[in-house]
Amino acid sequence: MSDQPSSPPAGQKPALRAPGSSQSRFQVDPVAEAAAAAAAAAAGVAPPGSRSSTGEESKGRFRVVNFLSPSDAAPDAGVNGDTVRSEASLHSSTGGLSHFSDTHSSTYYLRTFGHNTIDAVPNIDFYRQTEAPLGEKLLRPSLSELHDELDKEPFEEGFPIGGEELTSAEIITLKEASDSKGGTVKFGWVKGVLIRCMLNIWGVMLFIRMSWIVGQAGIALSCAIVLMAIVVTTITGLSTSAIATNGFVRGGGAYYLISRSLGPEFGGSIGLIFAFANAVAVAMYVVGFAETVVELLDSIDALMTDEMNDIRIVGTLTVILLLGISIAGMEWEAKAQIVLLVILVAAICNYFIGSFIPVESKEPKGFFGYKAAIMMENMGPDFRDDETFFSVFAIFFPAATGILAGANISGDLADPQSAIPKGTLLAILITGVVYIAVAISNGSCIVRDATGDDNDTIAGSLENCTDASCTLGYDFSICREGGCKYGLQNDFQVMSLVSGFGPLITAGIFSATLSSALASLVSAPKVFQALCKDRIYPGLHVFAKGYGKNKEPLRAYVLTFLIGLAFILIAELNIIAPIISNFFLASYALINFSVFHASLANSPGWRPSFKYYNKWVSLAGAVLCCVVMFVINWWAALVTNGIVLALYIYVSYKKPDVNWGSSTQALMYNKALTHSLHLTGVEDHIKNFRPQCLIMSGFPNSRPALMYLVHAFTKSVGLMVCGHVRTGYRRPNYKEMMNEQVRYQRWLLKARIKAFYAPVFADDLRQGAQYLLQTAGLGRLKPNTLVFGFKNNWRDGEMKDVETYINTIHDAFDLQYGVVLLRLKEGLDISHIQDEFLSSQEKTPGMKDLLVSINIKDFDSDSSKPSSIATSCQSSPLIFRDTKKLPLPLSPADEKLLAASQQFQKKQSKGTIDVWWLFDDGGLTLLIPYLLTNKKKWRNCKIRVFIGGKINRIDHDRRAMAALLSKFRIDFSDITVLGDINIKPKKHNKQVFQEMIEPYRLREDDMEQEAAEKLKAEEPWRITDNELELYRAKSNRQIRLNELLKEHSSTANLIVITMPLARKGTVSSALYMSWLDTLSKDLPPILLVRGNHQSVLTFYS
Repeated sequence: MSDQPSSPPAGQKPALRAPGSSQSRFQVDPVAEAAAAAAAAAAGVAPPGSRSSTGEESKGRFRVVNFLSPSDAAPDAGVNGDTVRSEASLHSSTGGLSHFSDTHSSTYYLRTFGHNTIDAVPNIDFYRQTEAPLGEKLLRPSLSELHDELDKEPFEEGFPIGGEELTSAEIITLKEASDSKGGTVKFGWVKGVLIRCMLNIWGVMLFIRMSWIVGQAGIALSCAIVLMAIVVTTITGLSTSAIATNGFVRGGGAYYLISRSLGPEFGGSIGLIFAFANAVAVAMYVVGFAETVVELLDSIDALMTDEMNDIRIVGTLTVILLLGISIAGMEWEAKAQIVLLVILVAAICNYFIGSFIPVESKEPKGFFGYKAAIMMENMGPDFRDDETFFSVFAIFFPAATGILAGANISGDLADPQSAIPKGTLLAILITGVVYIAVAISNGSCIVRDATGDDNDTIAGSLENCTDASCTLGYDFSICREGGCKYGLQNDFQVMSLVSGFGPLITAGIFSATLSSALASLVSAPKVFQALCKDRIYPGLHVFAKGYGKNKEPLRAYVLTFLIGLAFILIAELNIIAPIISNFFLASYALINFSVFHASLANSPGWRPSFKYYNKWVSLAGAVLCCVVMFVINWWAALVTNGIVLALYIYVSYKKPDVNWGSSTQALMYNKALTHSLHLTGVEDHIKNFRPQCLIMSGFPNSRPALMYLVHAFTKSVGLMVCGHVRTGYRRPNYKEMMNEQVRYQRWLLKARIKAFYAPVFADDLRQGAQYLLQTAGLGRLKPNTLVFGFKNNWRDGEMKDVETYINTIHDAFDLQYGVVLLRLKEGLDISHIQDEFLSSQEKTPGMKDLLVSINIKDFDSDSSKPSSIATSCQSSPLIFRDTKKLPLPLSPADEKLLAASQQFQKKQSKGTIDVWWLFDDGGLTLLIPYLLTNKKKWRNCKIRVFIGGKINRIDHDRRAMAALLSKFRIDFSDITVLGDINIKPKKHNKQVFQEMIEPYRLREDDMEQEAAEKLKAEEPWRITDNELELYRAKSNRQIRLNELLKEHSSTANLIVITMPLARKGTVSSALYMSWLDTLSKDLPPILLVRGNHQSVLTFYS
């Protein structure tokens, strides 16, 4: 193959080539063609036509991010036969593709089953949502690149233009530099999850409250309390594991898991209170530490001021120290946690060792070593001071709320999917066993009450002494009267008494409080940073910024520090503590509910690799968490639920623009599909009829008056589909149409118009309308009413457009649709105004005050400019938010048009909707006004009904209509019977009608029959003399009705009138259009309505 391609023969399309390339981008070389170059390649000589791995080569190749040249392969790349697997295939994180490259060809291709092709084989980098570490996210060749014709440019999107590709050696160098220079610190499951969870669960409860719980509840119920807590936390741990293994987990812990499962509403509300709970928990743990320190200072009479202020001073110094450790980096924080864990484990071991070493001097204080009598006595409960089982459980359960300590730093874990399940569940198991062991140990070697007095030994008979201590030589019966300071019930420091070395227990208390405080101080900023990154709450994004190699949330650290410090200075946490526990429990409840919800939705994307979960068990876990919330503190539970609900409503109202594929979305789809299928099995009933409208709107924002009026009577009642027929394309661009479908559907959502946008390509309006009439909708959710804008400018354009327009109406009737036409005398289509502003957009700041969509112009219009419902590929409509700030002056007609286009967006002033129910079409003419008056914007308007009748029966006809409307339960303000409909119209108006139709008459009497027939065949819209004579009375009726409308309804807010019908094949398009024009001209907004003559109203229950 030569470097310079030869010219193609005359008439032959030249091959598509990239600049500077000797080959077509789509050129495919069989591997066998390179065989001749094998020897040369092996000898180190470049084969003919080969290129070095320079910019020239990269320019001549199919551009894919980080595709590798074989000549640049790493020295240690594995060689197998005639193929080389690049280093990038071994390290997908480098952004390289796991493909083979052809060693014998100068041009790189993807090697697929022994054949060179641009079609890519499966690769993990194609499925990443975020960018690769060393460059752009990899994109597989799109369908259009593989499928489109060769004369198209297939690489316009998705691939970077320009720039050089990285070789494998360069990628390895960059990766090594990145690792050595700025690699992030990631933790395994032990250091990242297990240790953190154990430290958080082993809190001060273990050392200073567990003995009291055993004294109150006894060994059996204490174990039951611990097991109940373990059941709740285990179920939550299983649910957490299921969510964590259902895809890649980023930073944010509980917030990330809940928001990606249930959506931003639940995630945003829980994320905020969870971060706040962790911030306040810092204060709780630090105050616990400070209280212990102050007690020690008090015991040696070394208080600085008074007890309360000393707690504040020690707490402030402590939280500053912890903040310094946290800001120093996660690595330092992890080292501190390990040191604290060693101290904590040593303290626990110290207690158990001491429990086996009975010391005689400790017996007066209640410790006798393991004795069966003590164990049996302490087996049952002995609740005092109004305590109950549930109140004791409420005191213990907060000790179990540390199970998410590892998940909260999910962004700092090397493999969250593996680390979170293993570390969390193992931590629950280990800590649960230790809690139960401590409960049994406490109850087996320490009595409930002791005096601490060595003289309380038994001197005489044991008849009056029945306690276990009596059998051991001590009489503590005096403690029944109260006042004893020792024993399980009275001494919170009893574990220090039992331990082999008392100060080590104090060190354990310090370790437990500080480790929990440190974990909370790290968790709160991490969760808050993830929440702020998602921009759920406006104004909080400032806290999303990360610093350093680990993107530490320093701003969030400072905020957490300030919150914690504020509560430390309060130093009274008894009120806030129950709320904090409930905040954690609310998070656990939603994690469990997330798993149930995702399983119930049955989404194909719910595929957790952790299989040991069950949706019903998760639901039970969610219910248990809610029950425990009320058991702990009922008013705190109510406050928590109130806060979650308020935040949920706020986030739902704000509707953040995120799409995380939540189970809520999946379940919504399931329900919609199920209900749609159920509807198909039920026959339609008159009572359930609702107008389901297919609006021929063009671009949705090109005819705002039409959109908002139809939306007024379909909102929350019926289906609304915005049909858009796109014509004038030699080669339809379906990709562009799909992109615009997404864009305009989003516009409808932002405009709060409950509708669907359905564009189609067609040769003309009629063909496109036929497509939509036949295919729009799903099952029973199918349009039954076609809505048009009236074609105001029909006499200015080509008559074939009028023929198409009228035939579309005929097609709708053929398909049993009702038809509604809206006419405003100013017009409906505002898209033509766009051109006047596009040129001034860059120059005029006022353009920012306009809502302008993509630039596409319409072909059917109702303005003075020729246009239509079908669109050509030119421009797009706009809606002005504030017409007072227009960048350029408008013509008076356009100013009126813009004002009229917005009239249905605002609340209607007090007035009337005049219903001219002239012919019975099934009731659609009456139903639409009734639905309008039910809406807030139209509530000030009263319905006036006009009907035809005979002069000598006016009262009778009025009473009959009033009785009918009463049975239909439709309120009305007045009924007018028109006895003069059939009076001849005014001569002037008849003359105007004649002048209107004159250009469209065939005048067959003035030409030969053959010529007339030929002209009629070529121009079927022409009006024949016979037709005009046959329908003269009907023509006069339209003229007369227009006179009556001007007389009776010239001040109405809206006129709704029965649309005249034209027999298909008998009445020409020009005559029918003239009827519609004559009937509706020079009037307030008017709806011409004709139902499909099936009843839509009934007075039966």
